[in-house]
Amino acid sequence: MEKDIAIDVHFVEDETETVVRAVLNLRGEHFEAVGRARRNPTDNPMPVIGEELALARALQTLTSTVMDAAHSKIETYLSE
Repeated sequence: MEKDIAIDVHFVEDETETVVRAVLNLRGEHFEAVGRARRNPTDNPMPVIGEELALARALQTLTSTVMDAAHSKIETYLSE
């Protein structure tokens, strides 16, 4: 069996901050995470760095959330 699963990613940026929201719907479960990156006002603007950092942080949190859900299901299954 093959399956494609999409993660929706939404970016919001201003001059100093990037916020990313990553959303995954998997078999009826909804997972959502937010990542942020803030530019030091003395640094030159480089939006790609903020986007990469915020995205990586959101995906890292999303990974942890999905992993916790899987571990919870394993514990429930083993305790039956």
